[in-house]
Amino acid sequence: MYTVVKRLEISASHHLSLSYPSKCENLHGHNWVITVYCRSKELNADGMVIDFTQIKRLIKDKMDHQNLNDVFSFNPTAENIARWVCDQIETCYKVEVQESFSNTAVYEKD
Repeated sequence: MYTVVKRLEISASHHLSLSYPSKCENLHGHNWVITVYCRSKELNADGMVIDFTQIKRLIKDKMDHQNLNDVFSFNPTAENIARWVCDQIETCYKVEVQESFSNTAVYEKD
């Protein structure tokens, strides 16, 4: 089994729609760190699981320096973003979304 890991740093803002009062309902930003884990039993014709540039193009180019509420149709929590990232890449099985030093959400396929 081959595994590649791509770490992306993204600056983006969002606000959350929550069922309780929270300061996160106000527009605010993070310097997100998104770690993407991809694996495959076989390498592609280029000898890769996936090109690191393809991951960057699919994720960073869409999210960086954006208001994520304008990018996504879902509530842009770290958990929802992690799942969205995982769904964008066929070989991805796990994503970590760190919105601050002490707050990280992880999505992993079954």
